[in-house]
Amino acid sequence: MFLERKEEEKPHKGSLFAGYDLGERYAQISYCIFGQGDVETVAPVMGTKQYNIPFMLCKRKGTNQWFYGKEAVKSSEEEDMFPVEDILSLARTGEKIEIDGESYDPTALLTLFIKKSLGLLSMISPLENIAAFMFTVDGMDDRMVEVLLQVAANLGLKTGRIYFQSHTESIYSFMLYQPSQLWAYQVVICEHDGRYLKTYRMECNKRTTPIVTLIEEAVYETLVVPLEDEQEEVKEDAFRLADGRFLGILENLCEGRIVSSAYLLGDGFREEWHKKSLQFLCRNRRVFQGNNLFSRGAVYSLLEKFDPGEAGQTHIFLGEDKLKANIGMRVLRQGKESYYALLDAGESWYELHKSCEILLSGEKTLSFVITPLTGKNAETRTIPLAGAKETQAPFTRYALEMAMASPDTVRVTVTDLGLGEFFPSGGQMWEESFRIS
Repeated sequence: MFLERKEEEKPHKGSLFAGYDLGERYAQISYCIFGQGDVETVAPVMGTKQYNIPFMLCKRKGTNQWFYGKEAVKSSEEEDMFPVEDILSLARTGEKIEIDGESYDPTALLTLFIKKSLGLLSMISPLENIAAFMFTVDGMDDRMVEVLLQVAANLGLKTGRIYFQSHTESIYSFMLYQPSQLWAYQVVICEHDGRYLKTYRMECNKRTTPIVTLIEEAVYETLVVPLEDEQEEVKEDAFRLADGRFLGILENLCEGRIVSSAYLLGDGFREEWHKKSLQFLCRNRRVFQGNNLFSRGAVYSLLEKFDPGEAGQTHIFLGEDKLKANIGMRVLRQGKESYYALLDAGESWYELHKSCEILLSGEKTLSFVITPLTGKNAETRTIPLAGAKETQAPFTRYALEMAMASPDTVRVTVTDLGLGEFFPSGGQMWEESFRIS
């Protein structure tokens, strides 16, 4: 017998879906009205397509007055101001920040910045209308999960549907909603903020069912674009050097592969320094330039959660933070053996949790079937309930809890529930973990 959690109720049409991109230097907010229209991005300056919100706070000396974004940048040089930059990096490390003689938790400052910036979204629709909210960041490790859980708990949003995912998954979600010819083969995404270049290469393995999608990442710190106020001669030489290096990176990235489309993201591509590289990219490929792909991809991911499209039902994304295998059990149903799914491949490890009840008779052992989506053979993991209390009951009832401790480690908790008042629980509990190869 299995008792499961009920599925979440679908948000109603007309409610607000919001995607929030947390970059190192900028933040962005995209949104859509569920069931109405496409995904849009909030512009801090009305009537423009400048979507970046500078990731900065400023505190006025001796007061509790805080500024954020462009106002913070503008006032940061004033003598009575205390600017705070690198807020996301500080939250990752968790070190306290000394501001105006006081110590501040960086996660609390991150929450403050997000709350203030969400005021931009309230000009589109009241924040009470937010039915689902998705954060997207570059690199979703254990610490970032912990930080975002704290932020989500303190934002004060009416909805409990608050999620987070990596930039790579936002790329995948974005591409699901693009015309199929743009990702019929491989896709190349290049992100440049003026300091470093990060590349992503997305490919789909059409020989698997469902179609497994992978995204390969690489970072190049030597590709630096000069500042706007540099002398023209210096800029020209630097641009020529950067263009040559970028062209070499693209040639290696595309060599021996069919690339359907390419996307150039970030302020690093704002000036036209990459002429030769662009000529190479445009040969038999569609090329797009912009800077709001991640925040839009976050919203598309929410749409996919609550109203899956055809492409999303035939594809599955296996990123670094995804479970790479299906996990289940062989159980008896009405006297016949069948497979019971517990944890599904393709889900983010930090979102996975399963609760159910099981009945065991005879040998007190749990066996889990691990079926990788990477082409490896299925395996079995066995957990014996050592020292389980013996009774005269035909069965013993147990509570089974499963969750992921990391992308490749499953944590299992089993609790003895007994069987009615004649065979009460012995209070025994077992906690075990196993790895997925």
